[in-house]
Amino acid sequence: MIVLKSAREIDIMRKACQISAEALKVAGEAVKEGVSTYEIDRIAYEYIKKQGAEPNFLNYNGYPATACISINDEIIHGIPSKNRILHRGDIVSIDLGAKIDGYNGDNAATFAVGEISDEAKRLCEVTEESLYKAIEKAVAGGRLGDIGYAVQSYCEDRGFSVVREYTGHGVGTHLHEDPSVPNYGTPGRGVRLLPGMTIAIEPMINLGKPAIKVMPDGWTVKTKDGSLAAHFEHTVAITSSGPVILTKI
Repeated sequence: MIVLKSAREIDIMRKACQISAEALKVAGEAVKEGVSTYEIDRIAYEYIKKQGAEPNFLNYNGYPATACISINDEIIHGIPSKNRILHRGDIVSIDLGAKIDGYNGDNAATFAVGEISDEAKRLCEVTEESLYKAIEKAVAGGRLGDIGYAVQSYCEDRGFSVVREYTGHGVGTHLHEDPSVPNYGTPGRGVRLLPGMTIAIEPMINLGKPAIKVMPDGWTVKTKDGSLAAHFEHTVAITSSGPVILTKI
């Protein structure tokens, strides 16, 4: 069931989204050569708690950390560890969120460790650009397929592939709500977009082929062919006057 939020609820939700965005910024600033993913996670946790919020990923379905931190060929759900040390040339996807006053925020971005390869840079640029192309389609009266097609066409036209097994989602009083928001689709098809919908749009894009594999830890998802992956995400409100990015600082 899709839950439509009132203007007042969206204003309340904006607080959670702003904390989520600021926590992601702080975590991203910690991405440097020689730093562990555990340390980045600790920084994010402390920031969220300092704002009076709760890290909504922590213990979600048993997930053991504040942030998902995924390196290079890891697409999503990488578990932070003291043994995962960042190296120059890595790309690092950080996905995290916060909950406060009963509402959730959720966002992600991929960061570079020093100078990265041209192909890694292009992957990150195109993935982020596709997110904004999708947000442009998050308009009342449109269809869910418009959003997915915006990501798919933009990335595939540039030689990249779209992960299909994982999608964006509704966000609100629960971290994951209806509807699912795929990064592929057919324009004019799918659920009609209505004012009051709040959704996380999150392209997960691979440099190589789209196939994935889930690692033995049950969480970490990698590209099957070992190619690089990037991930960007915003929580967006659909309003009668157009899309509003709630996780924009």
